[in-house]
This record gives sequence, structure tokens and C-alpha cells, in this order.
Amino acid sequence: MADPRPERSSRFDDDLLGLDPDDPEAQAFAAHLDRMQRQGPAYTVEGYLDGVRTFADSVNRAEGGRWWAAVVLVGLLLAVAGYVVYDAVLFVVGTWL
Repeated sequence: MADPRPERSSRFDDDLLGLDPDDPEAQAFAAHLDRMQRQGPAYTVEGYLDGVRTFADSVNRAEGGRWWAAVVLVGLLLAVAGYVVYDAVLFVVGTWL
């Protein structure tokens, strides 16, 4: 039978020594420290996609005004991308005709 507890972070052996590893607040803090010290590849496609994943994860944790700000930001980015694609299609069609 599988263990129902999440995997224990190694942070409880070093940084969070003395805290209860079964405490949900301590687990959340360990996850926060892991996110803060994560180093991904920079200036690569994988790095950019990791940044998008990090942004999506943080938006999923956000509430209230921050969530709405992220939704507006994503909406504006999609609107600008749509405009650029539309303008490029018009340019290509206008050039070929």
C-alpha cells in the first residue's frame, strides 16, 4: 500500500531543522524555499517554457486582485499576439495579390 503522506523535503534536514515535517505550513514553506532557489536554464527554449510554467503555477496560487491582474495581463498578451498575427497575414496576402 502506498504511503499517503507527500514526499518529505530535504529542507527539513538542513534549513528547517526542528520543524515538524508533517505540518502543512512547514511543508508549504519548504515548497516556497524550493521555488525560490530553483535555477533553470536561461536563454533557451526550455528556460522560457519553464518561466511560463512558473508564471502559471503562481497564478494558480494567487487570489483576488493578483489573480485578476494576471488574467488581464494574459489577455493583453493574447490580444497583442493576435494583432501581430492578423497584421502579418494581411501583409502576406497584400503582397501576394
